Amino acid sequence: MLTIERFLDEEGRLKQLPSKNNLQREVFSYLSSKFEADRKYTEKEVNQILTDWSTIGDYFILRRGLIDDGFLSRLADGSQYWLNDTQE
Repeated sequence: MLTIERFLDEEGRLKQLPSKNNLQREVFSYLSSKFEADRKYTEKEVNQILTDWSTIGDYFILRRGLIDDGFLSRLADGSQYWLNDTQE
């Protein structure tokens, strides 16, 4: 299993997005664990969770990565987000 510990600070927040795709996927898996299953989130709530769990200051790229890698799904208008239950 790949480790992302070097990309996290002492409090478990993401401090740097890895450049390698396989490590990015591990980061997105880690961030997805901060969302509750069977719950709908607004974009604002998603952004807040990502802000709380990272120090890189770019929740947009993290949100996009979670969606692109299939960890989060959303409605086409962006009004609701949820944890994709096909990912672990």
